Amino acid sequence: MSAARTVGIEEEFLLVDPDTWQTVPAAEDVLAHLPAAPSDIDGPGLTDDEVRDPAWHGELRASQVEAATGVCTTASALRRQLLTGRRGLATAAQAEGLALVASGTPALAGPTVPLGPDPQYAELDGLYRGLIGDYEGCGCHVHVGVPDREAAVVAVNHLRPWLPTLLALSANSPYDRGHDTGYASWRTVQHSRFPTAGVPPRFAGVAEHDALVDRLVTSGALGAQYTTFWLARPSPVLPTVEVRVADTATTPDEALLQALLCRALVDTALGAPGSAGTGSGEPAGEQQAGEAAPLEEILPAAVWSAARYGLSGRGVDPWTGHTRPAAELVDDLLGHVRPALERSGDADLVDALARRVLAEGSGAQRQRRAAASGIRNAMRTVADDTIRDLPE
Repeated sequence: MSAARTVGIEEEFLLVDPDTWQTVPAAEDVLAHLPAAPSDIDGPGLTDDEVRDPAWHGELRASQVEAATGVCTTASALRRQLLTGRRGLATAAQAEGLALVASGTPALAGPTVPLGPDPQYAELDGLYRGLIGDYEGCGCHVHVGVPDREAAVVAVNHLRPWLPTLLALSANSPYDRGHDTGYASWRTVQHSRFPTAGVPPRFAGVAEHDALVDRLVTSGALGAQYTTFWLARPSPVLPTVEVRVADTATTPDEALLQALLCRALVDTALGAPGSAGTGSGEPAGEQQAGEAAPLEEILPAAVWSAARYGLSGRGVDPWTGHTRPAAELVDDLLGHVRPALERSGDADLVDALARRVLAEGSGAQRQRRAAASGIRNAMRTVADDTIRDLPE
């Protein structure tokens, strides 16, 4: 087992009234119950990346809260922090008479929810107007450490054709404000309206990436260099890759699955930390030697199909353009990253987590099954799953 690359997760959640299951603008009240900064966790036998709590934040809308893990290197540490983050938010929400819900969109209509207090949200609203006005989406963002931003471009290039499969595994927003959208991930459809949304372009290097972002800012399509909406991107300030394709995960283990798959994809692109493949001198390409390149014109269709059907039907093979069962594309992904998962010691865990999702269905599938007794029952089930397996 080789040294593991660092990884962290940001999870976004909705605060809802457990009687009406409508979202409630109570983020500041809920966050007031939690530490403003991470604190040390005391306990025997903890490794270095387990000794800090997650951080808790507000989000775009006053009905949304976020738990961000610290920087971890092991799956056990990351899972511990996911559980701690959710437990903190769920307890704080309960103190305000609310439920914490991990759904990519609000399932039931309610009063308009104001923006969060951060000034950048008002700036985004001023720029994008109606695109922000009805957006209350929650995602699961994975951050994977890389040597530098050049390596981040190499990794993102490699990730591009696998983004639809990551989305299909995570799809968890079939309902929006009282109606079934017909999609597995309606959040993705809403997100697609923003400039630079979708699969990022293939870049020859960080200079080309930064030049395009600068032009988009100068053109007025973006408010700042850090506000790109691509589904995966090099961090604008840190040596990390940000993978932002997933809906927020219903359960902690589904978030863990996303993180470990993303890290394995980065490892597959760059090699294990400390290997010859981690330097920024490597060519920026999305395929390994001998592998075919994906069809560029097909990538947006593959993302759309993943948002439409999730795991419940057909997907689009980015290399052939042909439709295939989504479960087969998941098997392809697992096979592609298996060597990286074996190096990190996560292969059996990831296989078990993925098989569980394939057997039980994605969050969207489970929401629809629960909604046979009404959408409120679906939200009640999601709220229960959000805190499933949390220690007392």
